[in-house]
Formats: sequence, C-alpha cells, structure tokens
Amino acid sequence: MRVNHKMTIYAKKIAEVVFGLYGGPIPVDHGYPLYSAISRVLPEIHGDDQVGVHPIFGHLLSSRMLALTERSRLTFRLPIDRVADVLPLAGKTLNLVNGSITVGVPNSRALIPAAALESRLVIIKGFMEPETFLDAVRRQLAALEIRGEPFLMSTGSAVAENATRDGGTKSPWLRRTIRIRDKEIVGFALRVDGLTAEESILLQENGIGGRRRFGCGIFVPARR
Repeated sequence: MRVNHKMTIYAKKIAEVVFGLYGGPIPVDHGYPLYSAISRVLPEIHGDDQVGVHPIFGHLLSSRMLALTERSRLTFRLPIDRVADVLPLAGKTLNLVNGSITVGVPNSRALIPAAALESRLVIIKGFMEPETFLDAVRRQLAALEIRGEPFLMSTGSAVAENATRDGGTKSPWLRRTIRIRDKEIVGFALRVDGLTAEESILLQENGIGGRRRFGCGIFVPARR
C-alpha cells in the first residue's frame, strides 16, 4: 500500500477558543461522539480539517467515564478568521452517547511556544508499530522543517486512560485507541523536544497525523 505523506501547512494564524463546561460524566473515548454532537449544532464545520477539537480532560472514573471538573474545557484550535464560527456553541447542550454537557462562556487565546510539546494521541494511517510510526513522524516533521526530536511517551509518563501497553507487557510505550463509528483506530502518545519558538508554534498550528477534529495530533506544552 502506497501512503501519501504530503501535508498541508497552514499559512493562516491559528488561535484557540476555550469554553467552560458543565454536566457529564462523559465517555473517556469521546472524540468521535463529541465532534458529532458539535456538528449537529454547527453543521458548517463538519469534516473541516482546519478545525481541531482538544480532548476534554477530567477525573477518571472506574467505568471508563470522565467526571468533569472545574478545570474541564471544550477547546477549539482553528484559524483566527474562523473563531466566530464556533461562538454559537455558548449555552448549548451537547448530547454524547453516554452523557451530555452544557457549553459555557467562551474566551480566545493565542498559541504559546514551548520547547517541548506533547499530544495524547497521534494517528498516522498505516503505521501502528512503534519504530515505523516514529519514522513516519520524523518525515512529517521534516516536511514542516521542524528539527525537534520526537519520542514515544511511556505508560509511566501520562495518565493511562484509554491506553494499553504496546505488544502486551513487553513494550513500555503508551498506545491509545479511538473508536470512530465501528472502527477502533490505534495510535501513540507523542512528545517532541528541542523546539525553537517558531517550530513550536508551527507544530501546534499543523499537528502530526490525522483526525484532529476528533482530538488526535493536537500538541500542547508538555507537562514537567
């Protein structure tokens, strides 16, 4: 199978729109149902690859659900000239498969450069093994002219919700899955170190891999 590694490098300035959230709990694996619920309210963004939706973070429950906390947010990453498109979500209730959330008041913010960035789940079609996945990541970074060094994150370096050890117990890498319709798609938690300020912003603007609208390949400043 021939895989096309050509990437779209966004030339527009990118910003984030952040909404408060209320309600829940919601499924741990909420990327697809969340985007579906958003698209029902905002059909104009359906299928738009320039609109990224961050995963929602909360308190992990034993039933593979997340309880929202006062720090839980619904965050969009999108071109500045698209910010107004998501503002009508304020005050709306989003019905997910096993829970609902109410969207609060929005705020906007600029991207902040950091020398190290991480993404909880990166998916690159056709690359599900650690070594080949990292090679594909390096090619995508090179296409963006980013010289930072990518690393797979270990199971001890992040909260392991919706995660398994790659290859059973023999590998320490943090491998996650996302269910989209009836398919379960596999990827890895990824960190990129040694970034300049310009490279950091470029990586946040473009991401790595696909499925950004479902929360994949979105990079944020790494936690210490």
